[in-house]
Amino acid sequence: QEQLVESGGGLAQPGGSLRLSCTASGFTGGISVLTMSWYRQAPGLKRELVATHTKFGHAVYYPRSVQGRFTFSRDNANNTVYLQLNKLKPEYTAVYFCNTTKNVSSYWGQGIQVTVSS
Repeated sequence: QEQLVESGGGLAQPGGSLRLSCTASGFTGGISVLTMSWYRQAPGLKRELVATHTKFGHAVYYPRSVQGRFTFSRDNANNTVYLQLNKLKPEYTAVYFCNTTKNVSSYWGQGIQVTVSS
């Protein structure tokens, strides 16, 4: 059964850093054949994309709101993707989700809380 599990969230101070991890299991061929993405959802707001990386190329897409602050990376051998969050702002407080789509199914992790506060 396909599964995504996030880890690494928690509390950080403004200007600080966190690294989120997402480990995939159960996907035939592993994540090397998959587009992997990170989303976040703040209280009362809709879920938004913060990084996505296709299986075909090397460019990562980031929305302007996080450019220069978030860095996506992937370790295909270990079926894990990462999201490095730097220069954190309080408005980055949200639940962060890992996502992939295979065939016609979309898969989500359980989400992990990131809280930015002094």
